[in-house]
Amino acid sequence: MKRLACIIVVMAGPAFGQSVFEGYDPAILETCLMQTEASGLQSDCIGQGAAACVAGDAGSSTVGYGMCMSAEWQDWDDRLNEVYAIVLQQQREFGVHLQDVNPAFPNPDEVMRDMQRAWIKYRDLACDWERLQWSGGTGAGPAAAQCMLELTAQQMLFLNARGQ
Repeated sequence: MKRLACIIVVMAGPAFGQSVFEGYDPAILETCLMQTEASGLQSDCIGQGAAACVAGDAGSSTVGYGMCMSAEWQDWDDRLNEVYAIVLQQQREFGVHLQDVNPAFPNPDEVMRDMQRAWIKYRDLACDWERLQWSGGTGAGPAAAQCMLELTAQQMLFLNARGQ
């Protein structure tokens, strides 16, 4: 339940491209993604913005570390939502053609929605498990935020590769 409150606070933050934490610079992630787009090494960008944030004044505390992780996680989550909408629309269009080929095929956009919902449950449980590894210690929150960042980034890149 505590995590849900944290998620709501982070998700209620500024719009895409704006920092939810003044120590985090979204331009670092944006630049890295643009520079690695052609090489296909965009996964190398995961954590770069948070690492720069942690290297600054924000990283001097556990709370600051967690805020840096949460800020980059929000950045990836905004991107994931944007890509998800694009790919979902593509699946709807694909579904019309697929139904013409074989009406017995499952509806692609329904399958995608179910997949994404299952992935969200997986992500949340995986990060809850990560939090438990800290036995209630002060590193639990930042570890969970880093987990959310990494899994959300991976899912965004997964969907983005299919939407191109």
